Amino acid sequence: MIVAAWAVLVGCLLVLGWTYVGYPVWLLALARLKPRSVTPRHWQPHVTVCMAVHNGMAHLDAKIDGLLAHDYPADRLDLVVVSDGSTDGTGARLRERAGDRLVAVDAAVRRGKTACLADAIARARGDVLLFTDVRQRLAPGSVQALCDALASGELAAVSGQLRLEDAGGYAQAVDAYWKYETAIRRAEAASGSVVGVSGALYAVRRQDMPVPPPGLVLDDVWVPMRIAANGGRIGLQPAAVAFDRASASAAVESARKRRTLSGNWQLLARWSAIAIPGRHPLAWRFIHHKLLRLVAPLFLLGAFVANAALLGQGTLAIALFAAQCAAYALALAGFQWPALRALLPVKLASAFLEMNAYAVLGFIDFLRSRDAHLWAAAPSVIPPSPP
Repeated sequence: MIVAAWAVLVGCLLVLGWTYVGYPVWLLALARLKPRSVTPRHWQPHVTVCMAVHNGMAHLDAKIDGLLAHDYPADRLDLVVVSDGSTDGTGARLRERAGDRLVAVDAAVRRGKTACLADAIARARGDVLLFTDVRQRLAPGSVQALCDALASGELAAVSGQLRLEDAGGYAQAVDAYWKYETAIRRAEAASGSVVGVSGALYAVRRQDMPVPPPGLVLDDVWVPMRIAANGGRIGLQPAAVAFDRASASAAVESARKRRTLSGNWQLLARWSAIAIPGRHPLAWRFIHHKLLRLVAPLFLLGAFVANAALLGQGTLAIALFAAQCAAYALALAGFQWPALRALLPVKLASAFLEMNAYAVLGFIDFLRSRDAHLWAAAPSVIPPSPP
């Protein structure tokens, strides 16, 4: 029993170490030793912004104004915006604003984001399709930066970068996680392809754009993985930035992350080949970047239980158990007193425990919910765009 407990403890710690440290380090080494650079060049194709909105009235005018005034040639940038069964006046406001550069679709019945995006794609005229959400504002030059990255034809799709603003208090753990995630995506792009783009901002060449099926939660994972399956490469352009605010409360962040993580389970259930090496070109990256994080709570539990069973087996077992308890204590302190998240150890421990808790809750949501693809309206946390 002692040998078995040690085997479980060591095995769980190795898997966790590889998932959160080993894989990112391996990617960074791969990007340095075998870089796959992309040569951007100036390109100004016709771009159509495709956007689906549900009850986004609080952000709608600012978003449309920002896109129409964006520093990209006006005669080469238009919008298709689909209201997904909105009940707050979004549909009516879209119809009022429809014109030469804005195609408005007011769907009376809620069908989910990907069904609305399919409608937008069907009406789009651009050679490049740009996808964004209603909340975030885009940094100047973002559209041009995405087009320049696509210009050489080396990439079929390119993701922008989501940047969080004013991440204080509780939001510091969210910001820490997102910086970590961004670093991994940059390394994936530099060494090949990313396995997920930012739903807040990404662009696809029209001829490479697959039409997402209805009912999906994660178009920003399904689209790049489908493009990769068809032989395309997916990159990342840090100069294209969408600004957002980190969730200001645990409740808001929990709902967002649980939906995302349940969406990963949905994607696996619908398309298991994405996690089977030999059947998808990015399967190994998907396993290491997505799947191992989904099952990490099992390894955390295994490590804790096995370590507890070994407490009478010497100082190493005691030290490992004390380290686990200390990490959990730091995370719980961050939950109880958000101001402590300004301290790096507390911030990292809180983010780590939080993400794993959401993984468990997201799996439960996947088993229980058939309407996960029907989003809730975004909370009003984004300030108006500057003049």
